[in-house]
Amino acid sequence: MSSDSPTSGFVAFVGAGPGDPNLLTLRAAELLAKADAVVLGDDEAHRPLLRHCREGVEVVEDDLVKRAKHGQLVVRLCEGDPMLFSSITEEVAACAAAEVDFEIVPGVPPATAVLTYAGIPAASSVPEFRIVDAAQEQDWASHAACPGTLVIYNGIGDAVAIGKALIAGGKPDTTPVAVSSAGTTTEQYTVVSSLGRLQPDLKHAGFTEPALIVVGEAVGLRDKLSWFETKPLFGWRVLVPRTKEQSRSLSEQLVAYGAVPEEVPTISVEPPRTPQQMDRAIKGLVTGRYEWVAFTSANAVKAVREKFEEYGLDARAFAGLKVAAVGDATALALVEFGVKPDLLPSGEQSSEGLVAEWPPYDSMLDPINRVLLPRADISTDTLVAGLTELGWECDDVTAYRTVRAAPPPAPIREAIKGGGFDAVLFTSSSTVRNLVGIAGKPHNVTVIAVIGPQTAKTAEEFGLRVDVMADKPSASALAAAVAEYGAKQRQAALAAGDTPRRPSQNRRGARRRAR
Repeated sequence: MSSDSPTSGFVAFVGAGPGDPNLLTLRAAELLAKADAVVLGDDEAHRPLLRHCREGVEVVEDDLVKRAKHGQLVVRLCEGDPMLFSSITEEVAACAAAEVDFEIVPGVPPATAVLTYAGIPAASSVPEFRIVDAAQEQDWASHAACPGTLVIYNGIGDAVAIGKALIAGGKPDTTPVAVSSAGTTTEQYTVVSSLGRLQPDLKHAGFTEPALIVVGEAVGLRDKLSWFETKPLFGWRVLVPRTKEQSRSLSEQLVAYGAVPEEVPTISVEPPRTPQQMDRAIKGLVTGRYEWVAFTSANAVKAVREKFEEYGLDARAFAGLKVAAVGDATALALVEFGVKPDLLPSGEQSSEGLVAEWPPYDSMLDPINRVLLPRADISTDTLVAGLTELGWECDDVTAYRTVRAAPPPAPIREAIKGGGFDAVLFTSSSTVRNLVGIAGKPHNVTVIAVIGPQTAKTAEEFGLRVDVMADKPSASALAAAVAEYGAKQRQAALAAGDTPRRPSQNRRGARRRAR
């Protein structure tokens, strides 16, 4: 059917892909964005895909035909590719019988995606690639004759029996085999074995579906081609104790390193108790009261931007003003607002670094000697003292308040104290104080990473061992430092002939399994 928007309801059977929500097709994302209702089926793993939907979309269990008849666009999410070992034949037939328009959107199939993420080419020296569903009756002797790569779906419960059947069919017992579960996700876990050693090698692996069994010489290339499970923080569960807005880019960077970030707000940003001071500051900014405006956080930029929008102003109100930003994240927030900072520290990104590069007041060059500092209610006086010494007069204005957030849910608190997290990233002294205050101290196996010396000092005051410190005070540098630490730990384990382990696997009682 046409890809144009329908004039009446219809059903879209959409391939959800192999597990990684970022492998969804553009057409699938487009349909989810337009959907009136979404059927997840029995797979809750598809729930993250709802982020593509508009607010208010209904998550339903059935009634595809009825809803489409009433003019709704219904998206039925299907595991992998809907037409590969299809389980939707009856539902599609029901749509056709009821004369309901439908569309089937292919998805990235696990048969190729999981192999790619495991570092196994679908076909190597022998260009044959065979996919088998073990849930159906199979002639394993005929599959044993496959000279290329054999991929087996739904076979994990009978893996040893399948291996014996393939050997009985003439496959050498030394034929390489890889078993991979939770493919393309950060829970992916792969064991490499051979047909003859499947029983001892899988005995304690604890595999569950969805999993794939891959048989063939191509498995031998995994050592050279593995790229996903060898990421520096692969599978690490990392606590990001920041505000939701601040943690987004940091979490995205951690995901790129293979980590599973868990955002736990420890600080809640709220407006000042009385708005008059900010109202006067914005008025003064517009009427030419200030020569400079200095922003010491992205939150300060956000607070001023919201005040501007309240008054119907935009970035043009900064015309004629000089603008300073304490660091890269603050500068980015300004650029997104439409303001390019005139001063950004080239060295240390802190109040001290800003003062070190701030020009002294010169009555011949500067018609006005006043600086606006929209800041948090708990800011230190370092910047005010430094600018005053340079001859400037500062209006230190409370733009927002930081208060301790509510405690996280009990499972998060238990994971923090029990060693369920592999690392925690502290981006300020207040995140240390507030996390310990609302959730308790992280377990001693957890890697403690801090953004700078002051945060390290606070962490140590709370009895925490600091393992990693960023080489410059930015969230991006902190994530990179943790990734470097993880890579070194992995390399050290491999050099010692050991299997790399996540920090949380070293706590007493942690489940031990080779990776």
